Amino acid sequence: MADPVPLSKLLAERRVLITVGAGGVGKTTTAAALAVAAARSGRRVLCLTIDPAKRLAESLGLGEIGTVGAVVDAAHFARAGVELTGSLTVMMLDTKTTFDELVRKYSSTPARAERLLGNKLYQYVSTSLAGTQEYMAVEKLVAVKDDPRYDLIVLDTPPTSNALDFLDAPERLMDALDSATMKWFVQAFESSGKLSLNLLARSAALALKGIGKLTGGGFLEEMAEFISELNDLFGGFKQRATMVQRALRGPDVSFILVTSPAPMSIREVLYFAERLAESAMSAGALVVNRVHFAPIGGAPCDVSEAAAAIAARALPLDDDGAGRVAAAHRDAFKLAQLDASHMRVLSAEHAGVPVIRIAARPGDVHDVTQLAGLGDALMRGGDQ
Repeated sequence: MADPVPLSKLLAERRVLITVGAGGVGKTTTAAALAVAAARSGRRVLCLTIDPAKRLAESLGLGEIGTVGAVVDAAHFARAGVELTGSLTVMMLDTKTTFDELVRKYSSTPARAERLLGNKLYQYVSTSLAGTQEYMAVEKLVAVKDDPRYDLIVLDTPPTSNALDFLDAPERLMDALDSATMKWFVQAFESSGKLSLNLLARSAALALKGIGKLTGGGFLEEMAEFISELNDLFGGFKQRATMVQRALRGPDVSFILVTSPAPMSIREVLYFAERLAESAMSAGALVVNRVHFAPIGGAPCDVSEAAAAIAARALPLDDDGAGRVAAAHRDAFKLAQLDASHMRVLSAEHAGVPVIRIAARPGDVHDVTQLAGLGDALMRGGDQ
């Protein structure tokens, strides 16, 4: 098996890095730290993020991260002693705006596009339907992937409550558009512009009449119009979905898997890694955030050792200080052992991918200095 490619090399050579992982494991912060590290190395970076925390925008010197790319002022970093020799642009994904752009692009006429954009069901689907955000995240990536203003795109994806949602979103969209149910509605609606149950199979017509009694005929008309107009986009969407999937498999794209030492997060990221392999997509690195490392010395200390250490450093602790220090040392050692036991499966199963362990920080990464420091730790392969 080939030696793992260091994350620093991926950052220097890849066109696209995609961070994936469960919610709450530091995925967005990792994406931002990677983007900052690349900008410090001279690359022109676009960081696409999903619903970023306000503190992240503030750490970059921005009031907020909007849906239009905002260039981070290099002077903001310089004041913190961090030099950007490249540039950093940040943008938040707007699912509905991205979907609207696709509708306008692939509708056969502007009038059909406006009918679909004004449809109540479309307004729901484009913002709330499961899987839409995942697909539009990749869609936006493809839209900016070849933008000559950037050397590197860092995409922060939605949390992977289900790995299939992200990897299979294009296929699932096409399956929905090409389903038998869709074809029934199109056939029943397009001949007259109104929903005609006479054109449907008897069983389907009866079922829809029953739904109509519960929801009202207006709902069925809205659904029929929605499906008919969406069907008009099918050719363009199918072509685009194929392009999206091809882009994810490109040699210039790598996935950065992000997890914590928690067993559930590790199981989820391992599942995602399996899906990447099955889909012929490239896993570039596995980042484990918030790792507890064993204290210096490698073993729990007793009270006498703690007292000697306190005395050697002339620390101003009370009479019970040595006991509390020894207890804290034992607790830290146990936490380190627990994390190490959870992470063994990562070392065993990912010999071809670098596993980067990042130590638990005292608090959230909330300023430029800390963000740059996290980037440095990622680039050197971890904290220990």
